[in-house]
Amino acid sequence: MSHGQPLDLHRETVIKDWVDYNGHMNVAFYVLIFDHATDTLLDYIGLDDAHRGATGDSVFVVEAHVTYEQEAMEGDALRVTTQVLDSDAKRIHIIHSMYVGDDDIVVATNEVMILSVNLNTRKTAAFAGPVSERLQTLKSEHAVIPRPPQAGRTIGIRRG
Repeated sequence: MSHGQPLDLHRETVIKDWVDYNGHMNVAFYVLIFDHATDTLLDYIGLDDAHRGATGDSVFVVEAHVTYEQEAMEGDALRVTTQVLDSDAKRIHIIHSMYVGDDDIVVATNEVMILSVNLNTRKTAAFAGPVSERLQTLKSEHAVIPRPPQAGRTIGIRRG
């Protein structure tokens, strides 16, 4: 369990194929790593392959926002933490924060709204009991963590 700290479950290393003409990791691969971190969260709460196969329940990402704060370079060992900002019967609102190794400087963030969907009906569905319980536990544990400043940001040119 996370006990008042973001989940710290996902690691990936920047490979050569992910580096672009600017010499740093291309934006697409930040999103890929964050998507892998989302899969890690889903497995952690019990929304894994076995659960999907047994119930037909899965999730769709319905909105996402990425911030790029620092560069990630080839060979960097990246660590992604995950904080549950909110949830209800059919939605999970999370934010991932990416770091290089054990450093505490945020490289990038990914705020995501996830919707529970039954793949057989292609309609929204409530999270199953055990998944919902694990999610509510995380939500309660993460409620005491300060909300990251990147959460809830909008895109726009600031004037004045």
